[in-house]
Amino acid sequence: MKLHQNKTPNGFTLIELLVSMVITTIIISVLVAVTVTSLDIWNRNRSEVRASLQGKAMVDSMAADFESMVVRRGNDYQWLIAEFAPPSEGPNSNQSPSALNLIFFSAATDRYNGQVGEKDAGGQPVSGKDGLPVDKGGDISGVGYQLIYKDPISDQSNDNYKTFVLYRNLVNPDLAFKDLLGKDGKNGGPSLKAAFTPYAEGGAQPLDAVENFVCENVYQFTVKFHIDVMIQDTSVPPKSITKNVSVSLNSGETFIVTGNGLTSPAASTLTAAQLATGKLSAVEVSLTVLTDGALKQLRGRNFTAEQLSDFIAQNSYQYSKLIPVPSY
Repeated sequence: MKLHQNKTPNGFTLIELLVSMVITTIIISVLVAVTVTSLDIWNRNRSEVRASLQGKAMVDSMAADFESMVVRRGNDYQWLIAEFAPPSEGPNSNQSPSALNLIFFSAATDRYNGQVGEKDAGGQPVSGKDGLPVDKGGDISGVGYQLIYKDPISDQSNDNYKTFVLYRNLVNPDLAFKDLLGKDGKNGGPSLKAAFTPYAEGGAQPLDAVENFVCENVYQFTVKFHIDVMIQDTSVPPKSITKNVSVSLNSGETFIVTGNGLTSPAASTLTAAQLATGKLSAVEVSLTVLTDGALKQLRGRNFTAEQLSDFIAQNSYQYSKLIPVPSY
């Protein structure tokens, strides 16, 4: 008697293989889609966090300086000068449309390298690297801000490493007293801008030195000046009232605060007499910070004016802050 044994087939059938391949493909496609989406969200969040840190660094720095701004009334000296002066260069000729050069006086808390009033064990002022006393007793520093398109690490001309960099140069009180204070630009004398030029363009530590770096990828920044002026109302009898007016600068314009009033071609609705009574009450700082990816695209793409405006709006973050200045 011959017995027949049923043999169990080894492996999978063609249909089973096709089904498993389809299921595997679906799973991989879902995983890839989830991964790509997650990476995109991570990159966007990273760009936003980085831009936020850049914007916070700039706003905090300016806020600290303006909150301790110094103006002395009863003189023609220039205590603040703001000039519309965006960088003349940019990635692939995409220049910044708006930026200011700012120079003013402030009782900055980081003067003398932040060692204000510090004494050594013998009761003497703490000495700096040059062996001289750091805190020499002054409290009015000169401060300059400027946006420059350059490599923040070195002076290389390679455009791949350049970005829009905001710099802040703090001139300690002893040098500010000697070189900057008391400038009115009259009778052939230097203006505050001219007096600050050696600190902006040369010297031992020019404005764009690495030590003066504040933040990068700042595509543009503007400052709106809020001023209080005295005007005559239309009541009978007329009386003087205080009116708050905001001033923003356009191309070629300059705003100056002196001890006897203001100079501002942008405030065309105000008379010279009204400007003479004016006082700066607050400044509103606004800035646009680009993402790293946006900067790379600016280097490699050509935009029309409309395309550039839309691109910047979609690939940047806006920050602003209203900063009151001390009464004077």
